Amino acid sequence: MKHKILLIASILTLLSACSKKAQSTPTPLPPNYLSTVVALTGLAAFATPDGLTPSAMPAEIAVSTELPTPSIEIPSPTPTFAAGFTDFAQIRFMTPGPASSVISPIHIQVMLISGESEIVQVDLLGEDGRVLQRDLERVTRNLKGIFRRFDLKFEIRAVSEVGYIRISSKDDFGRIQALNTMPVLLYSIGSAQINPPGNMIYERVMVEGLKEKADFYAGEVSLKGRIWPFNDQPVFVELILPDGRPISTRVLTFDGIETQSFETTLPYKVTEPTLARLTFRQENPLLSVSDPELEKYVYVYSIEITLNP
Repeated sequence: MKHKILLIASILTLLSACSKKAQSTPTPLPPNYLSTVVALTGLAAFATPDGLTPSAMPAEIAVSTELPTPSIEIPSPTPTFAAGFTDFAQIRFMTPGPASSVISPIHIQVMLISGESEIVQVDLLGEDGRVLQRDLERVTRNLKGIFRRFDLKFEIRAVSEVGYIRISSKDDFGRIQALNTMPVLLYSIGSAQINPPGNMIYERVMVEGLKEKADFYAGEVSLKGRIWPFNDQPVFVELILPDGRPISTRVLTFDGIETQSFETTLPYKVTEPTLARLTFRQENPLLSVSDPELEKYVYVYSIEITLNP
């Protein structure tokens, strides 16, 4: 009996020793373990105190990524306009439309009737009027209009700013024959968001009964029609001779930028039948830089008429 007790005690002692030995056996290290530890330790040495100090996770804060948008009216996809405004603009923007967000390069598509010079000038202006890009192209004059595409690259220092796409054409005497402007938002980063052109596909001036080369007599050009002002600035109406001299000027003022009626007369004096360009023009007061030839014009509509004594 005594021998059995000693035998059992010996077995228990042996099992206990084996168990302790198994628990103390270290786990084999994976390959490259030491080099990884050294690298991580080195990175930790360059960590900032904030990175080494545990802290509670900050609560999520909603931050708006939208940039301020100027008050440019965004048109509906389907143009609707007052009666009488049915003539397409001589320079008709197809894309982009007003207040479109654009990045470089801007892809511009237009239907245009080139002036008699057949030279079309495309300018991209910054919000102060500085020229960011300019392109000159010869376009055959076609009264039905010709489709053209222009790609303009630009760089701006700010994240965004208001910009203006201005397209113009002159006649064979160097007078501005047509000029139209599209206000857009220039972004240095991000993606483009293109709006439809809306009513801006139509001419902004409608003169009742006026035709190209129309004859006027007795020293007076009587005009009656409607205008859709581009802004709240006055509209200048002029008779311009082939040498560029204006021989008669009227200033039209309007209440707001809605379509409005007008009626005016321009007196003139000639001794023989004379071709003159009847011109309606409006300026952009937001431009601080003035072009030597196009000045601060935002819109120009013109038609050639005949002045008789």
